[in-house]
This record gives sequence, structure tokens and C-alpha cells, in this order.
Amino acid sequence: MTGREGKLGLNRERVPMGILNAVKESLAQADALLITAGAGMGVDSGLPDFRGAEGFWRAYPPLAKLGISFEEISNPGWFVNQPDLAWGFYGHRLGRYRETHPHEGFHLLLDAVQGMSAGYMVVTSNVDGQFQKAGFDPARILEIHGSIHRLQCTEPCSPMLWSADSVQVDVDPESLRARSPLPTCPRCHTIARPNILMFGDRRWISEATDDQEIVFDQWLSTLHGKRLVVIECGAGTAIPSIRWISGDTARKTNSPLIRINPREAEVCPGQFSIPTGALEGLSLLFPHTDSP
Repeated sequence: MTGREGKLGLNRERVPMGILNAVKESLAQADALLITAGAGMGVDSGLPDFRGAEGFWRAYPPLAKLGISFEEISNPGWFVNQPDLAWGFYGHRLGRYRETHPHEGFHLLLDAVQGMSAGYMVVTSNVDGQFQKAGFDPARILEIHGSIHRLQCTEPCSPMLWSADSVQVDVDPESLRARSPLPTCPRCHTIARPNILMFGDRRWISEATDDQEIVFDQWLSTLHGKRLVVIECGAGTAIPSIRWISGDTARKTNSPLIRINPREAEVCPGQFSIPTGALEGLSLLFPHTDSP
């Protein structure tokens, strides 16, 4: 075990050597890589995955006091009825995502895709922009639930989207309520909201994600005769969108699927299970050649 692996606490016994060697062989033969990622991908960067009510409330004690769950606060109605609380939650997340640095697993993946002759795509349910921050080409990323770094009108008055880069939300940490002024639509001056697909959301403007999906589908259509490998990181079953995309793509393209997940690593026959967190699993698959 190298010094770097010791620092990460890697335990190779958790992944049988036969499985690990088979996965590495598949990766060595790959022409293209599809990276799919759920909330667990960001845990090693210090981001919460909101797993269960207790996990969410540990991250947001003011909402615990109010008894508001993640599913409840992630509803566009709050931007109409209590916009200060809605922007308190999303404004806090926006600030945290801006401050967070992608963990080394992102960079291991980025290094891996550089040698892919048929390229790569990233499909993620995360809205945090961490893949872009790590250096992945934004044109090769499909954000199926949108992005917190884009805004839209709450109404919406038009299909316009705009960048959140200039937005600064002042959030009271005790109440998790945002102080005025709140972000507004530059066209009609109604309260703005992140361009994120929320629960019960009929007003999400999907055009940006639709365009990304077209790029993804076009890329898949170029892979006939190419060897694709799917690597899935931190995608759970509570909201199974990413797991469905991973499995469906692997099945339709007859490609190996590598599922990295510390709690829900179950796979179908012929697929590979890596029962670790994202950083640990990726470090096993793409080890550095550090000196012992």
C-alpha cells in the first residue's frame, strides 16, 4: 500500500482482487467513458447527501426545528409563499457549492477520460457544478435536474435563463431565512429561483437540460463499434434517475457497468460492484504511482 493509499484509508479487501482486475481490464480496453453521478459523489468533498430526514436535518438544523424535510423544502411553492425561507435554503447551498473544492476522485476521472479515443460524457443529478469546477468540459455534461448556478423566473414570464454568478444571498444562519433584497427576474421583477427541477415542479424551464440531452444522445449514436464503459458514483435508489440511466445505457450498448456505492452497490449479473465511497473506489480503479 502506498503512502497516498494509507492516507485515504483504502481497504483493498473490500473489493476482491479478481473483480478489481476485471474492472481495470475493461477500463484499459475502453474507447469511451460514461460517468454517471448522484449525491454520493460530493460526500468526499464535504457535501451532504441528504440521505434520510435525520441526515438532512443535521445539515439544516433550522429546518429540523420547523419539521420541514428535504422533499418539502425542495418545492417551488416556497418561492411564492415564503421566498425568504426558499432563498435561505438555496442561497446557503449556492454559497456552499461555490466554496467547495472537488475531491481528488474528480481529477482521477478527468485524467482517465483524456485518453479515451471516442470521448466521454458526464450525466449527473447533482446541481452543484462540481464537475465543471474540476475541469470537465461543460459541453459534455448532462445535468438532469438542472443547475443551481442558473436562474429562472418563478412564474415564469419567459423561457429566459441567466447566470447566478453575480448573485449573493445574505442568509441568517439561525433562521435560515434570506435577507432582502432577494434575487428577482430581470424581465418582470418577480422573485427568481434556481433552474432546478424540484418536487411537484410544473414551472421548471428545461431547455438547458434538453439541449444537454441532445448532445448526450448524439454522442451515444457515435459509439457503434466502440467499447464503452459506464462508471456510476454515489447514485442511490431513493431517487433512482441516475441508476436507471446507468443501467439502461449499459444494457442498450452491451457495456460493462461499474457501480461505486458504499451502501447500495447491488448490480445485475455481468456488472461490477465496488462497495466504497466515490473517492475510495476511484482511487482503487485509477491509482497513482506514488512511492511506498
